[in-house]
Amino acid sequence: MELTWYGLSCFRLTDRKHASVVTDPYNGKLGLPGLKLKADVVTISHDAQGHNYAAAVSGTQHSLDGPGEYEIGNVFITGIVTKSASHANNNIIFLFDYDGLKVAHLGDLDKVPSQTEIEALEEVNILLLPVGGGNSLNAAQASELVSMLEPNIIIPMHYQLPGLKLELEDVDRFLKEMGVTEPTVEDSLKISLTNLPEETETVILTPKL
Repeated sequence: MELTWYGLSCFRLTDRKHASVVTDPYNGKLGLPGLKLKADVVTISHDAQGHNYAAAVSGTQHSLDGPGEYEIGNVFITGIVTKSASHANNNIIFLFDYDGLKVAHLGDLDKVPSQTEIEALEEVNILLLPVGGGNSLNAAQASELVSMLEPNIIIPMHYQLPGLKLELEDVDRFLKEMGVTEPTVEDSLKISLTNLPEETETVILTPKL
């Protein structure tokens, strides 16, 4: 499968013979270029302008913004509610299962989940992890969560980018917390069950803006 990052919490997940997914599309008022994407499924972790602009995605057959279990286009999708520490809207974690390859998008998670919530995630291969603080996990919290979940691959998201009008921390603070001095940098991540790293690896994606 291939994961492409568009900044903030917006990713596009594609795999042959599977539904394509866009997560947390944002509007064009936050300093980043407006999105024009296509996907079969759009997921929205919570109702905020940096995460809920489904109009940026065309061709959508399913829009998911709540908890539940879904099977769409050979992709098993599980929505898990997490209580927010700082704002009224609950957050939805989405777990995508592509024939056993499991990708967890944590949305705007703003506190380390309870053990029950962690168990609901089961095994995570690829963790799309907010690290920039603001209304989501900061670097120290994100690092703590990594040690609890032990994913194969971490992709940081929701951190400061040039032009972004939100007050977020740089990704460097998270890398320092993790002790990562030379992260892998990719334009997109192409991955399968057969080439997952055995040790947890941090991959920095260059945003496609």
